[in-house]
Amino acid sequence: MVARLVIAAPSSGAGKTTVATGLMAAFAGRGLAVSPHKVGPDYIDPGYHALATGRPGRNLDAYMCGTGLVAPLFLHGSRGCDLAVVEGVMGLYDGAADQGELASTAQVAKLLKAPVVLVVDASSQSRSVAALVHGFASWDPEVRIGGVILNKVATDRHEHLLREALGESGVPVLGVLRRAPAVATPSRHLGLVPVAERQAAAVEAVAAQAEQVLAGCDMEALLALARSAPELSAEAWSPEVVGRAVAGRPRIAVAGGAAFTFSYAEHTELLTAAGAEVVAFDPLRDEVLPEGTSGLVIGGGFPEVYGGELSANEPLRKAVAGLAASGAPIAAECAGLLYLARSLDGTPMCGVLDADARMSERLTLGYRDAVAVSDSVLAPAGARMRGHEFHRTVIEPGAGERAAWGLRQPERRVEGFVRGGVHASYVHTHWAGAPGAAARFVERCAGAGSGAVDGPDVSGSVAGGPVTGGPVTGGPVADGPGVEGPGA
Repeated sequence: MVARLVIAAPSSGAGKTTVATGLMAAFAGRGLAVSPHKVGPDYIDPGYHALATGRPGRNLDAYMCGTGLVAPLFLHGSRGCDLAVVEGVMGLYDGAADQGELASTAQVAKLLKAPVVLVVDASSQSRSVAALVHGFASWDPEVRIGGVILNKVATDRHEHLLREALGESGVPVLGVLRRAPAVATPSRHLGLVPVAERQAAAVEAVAAQAEQVLAGCDMEALLALARSAPELSAEAWSPEVVGRAVAGRPRIAVAGGAAFTFSYAEHTELLTAAGAEVVAFDPLRDEVLPEGTSGLVIGGGFPEVYGGELSANEPLRKAVAGLAASGAPIAAECAGLLYLARSLDGTPMCGVLDADARMSERLTLGYRDAVAVSDSVLAPAGARMRGHEFHRTVIEPGAGERAAWGLRQPERRVEGFVRGGVHASYVHTHWAGAPGAAARFVERCAGAGSGAVDGPDVSGSVAGGPVTGGPVTGGPVADGPGVEGPGA
């Protein structure tokens, strides 16, 4: 059994990331093997979790992967660990819009049978904190709130008032944290600045968070609470579920570095299990693709921050364009889509797509139910996958002659590009929920250069089954359900 805690809050901004990361680092510093997890589609927080624990930060997303995979993915990530800390998303009971509790922290806590520690921003309240905690603890009797950590407490007198108010609530105070600028992590237009962009400063911030938690929290009580979690009956997920797609080992290059920091650990594991050799490269630094590259994966990140440097690396841009022209499989999400465009804010990019991108004041955010409009290296036409959009950019046109996805909420529209072996889209997907996509991509990489996109039907492996509900028409980009998440 893995001891486990879910760190939640009444709302965003209460200090979940600070507390969760501090707890991870503090327990790891005491010699425990700590498994870090994040509810929802966020890529940035898991980077800080990985820094705190020395293990990959992993996401638990009940919308994109399905409720049935939450516990198996948790057990996969926490295998061999003494303790798992799961950071929640938004407020405890907030989930996908119009979907009830789906994808909420509360739902994930119930699926994991994990006790919840509620982080409360106490900066502007005293006795009212008891009513707030009581409401959250009693709203859903299946959610076990095992304690509260009071954050941003001003003075000893303030702490006294808060503790006195909570004394009769039945929910113990497991920690009190004062305001501490040293633990703050800088943000910009799409959330926290990723670890890869501020490595030294991030190390210092995580260390400060650990010190703050150690000084203000009852570590023994928190560990005892974590160990009170019962056994889970689920079987651990394995990337081997994908099955070996090819006999050889096609080499798949995966973009990394500061400009492309958004990826799920399970993607690389699935590609490897399907028979690929996965090699990382940095589009900011490397002027050539890894030798023998037969396929390319370019995930999300912040190309708008590094547009000038990406553009200045003309040899690599030409290499990517050449690979695309050969028909080799390329899967690009969000930042990857922008990198393949003709230009970004007027700066030349790879020119693989006949489209131009620019920054926008408008945030596009939300879960997506996507239907494959065209056969591609990821899915056959008609297959469904669930995904997530989060960006402040616009690409024109929004879809190619062969669109990647038809989206059915918040309104019907088509988006993305399928061209030769290229699949480029704003929609982030989690392949653990659709292992057939990884198998299909590796199989195409084994035959790189043909540009073919036909092959075995893997729709049964793609989340959601066949498309229903009629045609999908175009429409403007619109904001979707409000969820915390990563950038481009």
